[in-house]
Amino acid sequence: MKKLLLGLSMSAVLLLAACGNSGAATGSSSGSAEQGATKITAVGSTALQPLVDAAKDEFLTENPNYEISVQGGGSGTGLSQVANGAVTIGNSDVFAEEKEGVPAEELVDHRVAVVGMGPVTNKDVGVDNLTHEQLVDIFTGKIKNWQEVGGKDEAIVVINRASGSGTRATFEKWGLNGAKPIQSQEQDSSGTVRQIVAQTPGAISYLAFSYMDDSVAALSLDGVKPTEENVATNDWKIWSYEHMYTKGEPTAEVKTFLDYMMSDGIQNGVVKQLGYLPITGMKVDRDVEGKVTPK
Repeated sequence: MKKLLLGLSMSAVLLLAACGNSGAATGSSSGSAEQGATKITAVGSTALQPLVDAAKDEFLTENPNYEISVQGGGSGTGLSQVANGAVTIGNSDVFAEEKEGVPAEELVDHRVAVVGMGPVTNKDVGVDNLTHEQLVDIFTGKIKNWQEVGGKDEAIVVINRASGSGTRATFEKWGLNGAKPIQSQEQDSSGTVRQIVAQTPGAISYLAFSYMDDSVAALSLDGVKPTEENVATNDWKIWSYEHMYTKGEPTAEVKTFLDYMMSDGIQNGVVKQLGYLPITGMKVDRDVEGKVTPK
């Protein structure tokens, strides 16, 4: 009887051990599967968002082991969140050094494109060209009616971007010569700005070229048209690099995606199709201080 009980006890021990080993193997397999997926979250500039979104979709068809999320929120949000380690990549229209409170020395800059920006109006205002001085006077409230600049007798409605927007920072620096616009309606999204300008009589705002379409009217400045060719030579001065910042050097997996952003297929395909300029298409360089040098 004792031998029988001893045999049964040993069998139970062996069975429990086998179950334990099976569970450990399953857990290990599950852990490996989770570790195998590279998760990337890119947050920030809404001007850059369409490009990263489109490139991500193409990248994932070739790299299904990645999970990539692309969100807006503005350049300030992207820079602060990547600096805090909350996201993998911070998308920005401005240099990190230009944002107060951002530890730029901790971030690594990956420039993936150039974006032109410019003033846009509701299509009924009757103006297609302004001088730089007139543009500043409109956004600072000195000019209040389109009739003052050769347009309709219609009140000017200024639509602005939120204070954390890289598009706003670029437009104020290069379009308004550093002047601060009047208090007005502010929007977080480029797409929302375009919709409001298209639907509001007398409205004026500014957009990246990649958001300009037939629903709004793009203005020339001092006779210079907002074109990619004019951006490339700096004849059109309202432009910025599109930055994808990482906190420190990226991991090999994240670098694979960033390298893909710079691949020939993206630079000469998606970048151009969406209205951005490839880095290689620029005939000048511009540093964080605004110094322009020929390439």
